[in-house]
This record gives sequence, C-alpha cells and structure tokens, in this order.
Amino acid sequence: MSYAKDVLVETDWVAEHLDDDSIRIVEVDENPALYAQGHIPGAIGFDWKADLQDQVERNFLGPEDFGALMGSRGISNDHTVVLYGDRNNWFAAYTYWYLLYYGHNKVKLVNGPREKWIAEGRETSTESPAYPEATFTAAAGDDTIRAYRDEVRGAVEGGSNLVDVRSPQEYSGELIAMAGYEQEGAQRGGHIPGAASVPWAQAVNENGTFKSAEELRDLYTSKGVLADGAPVVAYCRIGERSAHTWFVLHELLGESDVKNYDGSWTEWGNLVGAPIEKSV
Repeated sequence: MSYAKDVLVETDWVAEHLDDDSIRIVEVDENPALYAQGHIPGAIGFDWKADLQDQVERNFLGPEDFGALMGSRGISNDHTVVLYGDRNNWFAAYTYWYLLYYGHNKVKLVNGPREKWIAEGRETSTESPAYPEATFTAAAGDDTIRAYRDEVRGAVEGGSNLVDVRSPQEYSGELIAMAGYEQEGAQRGGHIPGAASVPWAQAVNENGTFKSAEELRDLYTSKGVLADGAPVVAYCRIGERSAHTWFVLHELLGESDVKNYDGSWTEWGNLVGAPIEKSV
C-alpha cells in the first residue's frame, strides 16, 4: 500500500536538488538556534515564533503578511517548498499545513528530520542564503483544513472524531504543561471529551521517517479515528504536533475531511465552561 499523495522526499533526493532553483528548501525548528549551527546548504531558516506568528494576537499571519514574508525570503508561488526541521519535523509539518492553508500546493516534506540529515554525514552550511525578492500571493485561508473552537465544541456533541496527539501524561491530565513551555500550558489538565489518544510519535520510526501507509491506517483505524468515516479533528498543545498527525491522515493516507485545531489545549484548557475529561 503506497501513500495517497506524492508529498515526501528522501534525503537522497534533497542532496541531488541542492542547486535546483525551482525549489526552496526551508528549515523550521522548534529550537530556532539550531539553524545557525548548521543546516542543509541553501536552506532558508524560519523562526516559527518570530516569523510565522502574529506578534500581537495569538494567531498566525494574515494572507498579506504571509505573502510578504515568503516573498522577502525569495519564495514565489512558482517554487516548490521543501520543508524539514528538528523534533521529527513538528514545525516543518505545521508550516506545510500553513502553506496549504494559504493555497500553496507545491510543497513537500523531507521524510525524516534534520537529525537524520546530520546522522547520515551530509553536507551542512552556516551561511544564510540571499535569494532575490520574489512575489508570493496568498489565497484566502482554507478553513476545510483548520478547526476552530466552536467546531470542536460541536465535535464533542458528536459528528466528528477527535484525536489527541499529545503524550499519555498530557492526555490524562497528569501533566498540565511541558517543562520549559509553561507559557503554553492551561488552567486545567486533561483532554477534550471523547478524544482518542494517539500520540504523534506512534506514526514514525526511530529515525523519524514515517511508517508505511498500511501501518498508519491500521494504527488510526484501531484507535477508532478512522473507523466510521466521520470527519477528524486533531489537536495537541499549540498545534504543531497535531499538524504532524494532520499530515499523516490528510496527505499520506488521503483522508479528505481532516482538520488541525491549532488553538489546541492551550486554548481549550483555558476556556470558561469548556468540558474536559481526565480519565484515560
């Protein structure tokens, strides 16, 4: 069983396309400092918090600002964007989802994180590329792949399958905020009622590459996420790990009705009157 869409590239492919001007390689790390320590030659570095987030409200950039950011880094609507990053491509998958949200479908994800590239002894660079400014026009946001809290409230009442991709400790309520991320925590621990627990890491091998399509479908079907064909909403803490799971379900398995709730537990766990569960 092959993946539904041709959206992954292997490290060998990346190495062969380093001088291909039709692509732009982009690194997006949880720890943005890693980019300066060494990255794939020619790769553009995005700071997920400073570059990709609105600096006033908790939201990502609007279409005009997003288009301006891409263009200023030399990314046009004609370029194929190839994404990778640390932590098993969490924020790379988030940026992939972000690009699709704004209508840019020419995008690929490296099958494996930056750690895989480095472990293979491949060339790295500490130089930041200076590509000529380009024109990037963002489309209106595609809300068929993004869930908001009101839709999640509706999912609690039935009609959609919720999947919590955080750790079992976060899901149970034992852990309210991850160490070092207290600002992204919530008033309460637990999970959204009815959500299945399928930690994102169950979708990947030890080296960060994705499991086979057959293994992935068996995993999410066995957990009830795909069992009845209902729409799926994935969430985590701030939306990056759930973007990884969204990528698996929507892009690799070809499930058409899958959304990422990027408000995630940081929003839901702070909402007045929002129901939660703590039982596993």
